[in-house]
Amino acid sequence: MTEQVTTDTRWHLAGDWFDVCKCAIPCPCTFAQPPTYGDCEGVLAWHIREGTFGDVRLDDLNVVMLGSFVGNPWAREHTDAYAAVFFDERADDRQRAALQSIFGGEAGGWPAEFGEMFGPEMRGMEFAPIRIEVDEDLASWRAEIPGRVSASAEALTGPTTPDGARVQVHNAPGAEVGPGQVATWGRATTDRADAYGFSWDRSGKSSKHFPFDWSGGPAA
Repeated sequence: MTEQVTTDTRWHLAGDWFDVCKCAIPCPCTFAQPPTYGDCEGVLAWHIREGTFGDVRLDDLNVVMLGSFVGNPWAREHTDAYAAVFFDERADDRQRAALQSIFGGEAGGWPAEFGEMFGPEMRGMEFAPIRIEVDEDLASWRAEIPGRVSASAEALTGPTTPDGARVQVHNAPGAEVGPGQVATWGRATTDRADAYGFSWDRSGKSSKHFPFDWSGGPAA
C-alpha cells in the first residue's frame, strides 16, 4: 500500500518523453489536428532525469501509458478515450505515492491540465519493470515492459537532412508535455502492446520525442 501524500506539495520533474502511435509521419496531433485515420492509439513514455516531490527524490524513474481515442482532444472534440498506466516498480512507497499524485493530476501542474483535457477512462494501473533509453544525440529512443509493451524509434532522416541533424518542430500547437518544448521527429521501428485490452503490433508509423520540465505546488 502506498503512502498518502498531500496535494499542496511543491514538486518538479524534468526528463524525456516520447510516443509511438498509429498515425502517419508526422502525427497531426502535434499540430493540434485530428489524427491521420480519425482515431489514434499508442504508447507514451516518460523518463525522469531529475525529480523531487517535497523531500522525495524521483530521479531515474519511469512511467509508461497506453492510450487511445477518437477525434481531436486538442479541440475537445474526441470520444472513446481510454488509458492504462504503468509506474516503475523500483519506486519505494513514498516515490510511488508521489508518482501517482503527479501523473494522476492531484498535484496540479501540466499533468492535471492535460488529464482534464484528455479525460480518459482508466482501464488499469500497476507497478512494473520498465526500461527506457534515450540516446543523448536523439538518434533513437526505446521503452520496454517485458511481455506487455515494446516501443522504439529512430530519428527521422532523409536525402536532404544533414548528417546527424534532427527534424524538429518548435512551438508545437499540440505538445503532450506542455508549452515551450521542441519536438524531434522519428519513425517507429517497434510499436507493440498487449495489456488492459490494448492490443497492436506495427512499425513504420509516427514517433516523436519531447523534453519535459514540469512544476507544481505552492510558489511553483
